[in-house]
Amino acid sequence: MHDLIIRNCHALLLTPENEVEIRRHQDLIIDGAKIAGLQPVDPALEAREVIDAREMLAMPGLINTHAHVPMVIFRGLAEDVSIERWFNEFMWPLESNLTEDDVYWGMLLGLVEMIEAGVTTVADHYFFMDRAAQAVVEAGTRAALGWAVFGDRGHKTLLKTADFAERWHGQADGRITTWLAPHAPYTCDDEFLAASAKHAQRLGLGIHIHAAEEMGQTQASLKKRGLTPIQVLERTGILAGPTIIAHGCGLLPADISLLANYRDHVGIAHAPKTYLKLGMGLTPIRPLRQAGVPVGLATDGAVSNNTLDILESLRLMAMLQKHEARDPEVLTIPEALTIATRESAAVVGMAGQLGLLAPGYLADLILIDLSGAHHQPLHSLTASLVYNARASDVQTVIVNGRVIMRDRQLLTLDKSEVIKQVGQSMARLAQRIPDRRIQVYNP
Repeated sequence: MHDLIIRNCHALLLTPENEVEIRRHQDLIIDGAKIAGLQPVDPALEAREVIDAREMLAMPGLINTHAHVPMVIFRGLAEDVSIERWFNEFMWPLESNLTEDDVYWGMLLGLVEMIEAGVTTVADHYFFMDRAAQAVVEAGTRAALGWAVFGDRGHKTLLKTADFAERWHGQADGRITTWLAPHAPYTCDDEFLAASAKHAQRLGLGIHIHAAEEMGQTQASLKKRGLTPIQVLERTGILAGPTIIAHGCGLLPADISLLANYRDHVGIAHAPKTYLKLGMGLTPIRPLRQAGVPVGLATDGAVSNNTLDILESLRLMAMLQKHEARDPEVLTIPEALTIATRESAAVVGMAGQLGLLAPGYLADLILIDLSGAHHQPLHSLTASLVYNARASDVQTVIVNGRVIMRDRQLLTLDKSEVIKQVGQSMARLAQRIPDRRIQVYNP
């Protein structure tokens, strides 16, 4: 007797060569938190719970490799501004209003949005992360959490974030992993970054950090330090352990060659909608992947993206790489789906555990309904997934073998109550006093 069977699904599989295979009319078998098998439909096969997939597409749960989830509470408050104004006149003054409760309810709201969009794992980089972790426990999702810290907050604050990481790593039946999260080389000096690396090494954890977000930062770092931001990460010991590098739109060819030396444990989080809105340029995805450095899909925060929709990021990534190369044959559908699954899992440090529908992998998966008019006629399931799919097509979400959304009905969170609680704080959160900000952007 198995725990759960997803009956009669069309399963999205990746070969070892990163080719895509659709295996039709399958029973996906789950025991405990893991996938136990995949086989043609067998009505005689029994389980404690059977979900009729009705020929929907089963695929690994989507992974958001870099976000600031609780920032959804500021959604729409920083529009049509440069990256300098975005930080100094909008985001960092707004964040001076934050309380622990705001982070809790903001995290819940973001988790509601991501569950409904098929995101089962998020690598989150924000403040008051004990409350964010509590929200993840309640939602039933998976998260890699890092408590963001600026260098001018001092080593006492860094130690506090390390204590959080030590307390929460492996909690919630293993659904929560933790990372150290110094903000960026331009907000943390070399000594602070080196201290962060030592704490991470002591705890056996990785580091989640912004670096080379756009080319202006790289040029400023070369002028001030004589090193690129990526070279700073290497010199301070950050790259010695698992590292999530957010953005990398300012990477130079020499940086990519350097990162290739650490490709087994360092990855880049790519959030294309943010780059378009803030005019940041694009992550050099093709050179990175040619160097063996994994790239993962991300949304960044909802103040620079407006949604936490990874399907939207997937579509934008694929089309923008074609546009930048002036070559429609660049970044094929199998490559895009590899980034969205296997490579995104590698970026968050879970290669071999997430990103595939295969025995022994964690049972984090989603069912997508491709019967809508915007998918018809359905000549290609994979093309429709990359270029047509909407968040609302996601019908069922399973994390760690547990169903947390079934037929668009959330089973772990009360969406109306979460929206109500966030709404009560809107006026206070929207106050923006420029000289009351948590940091200054000066790369």
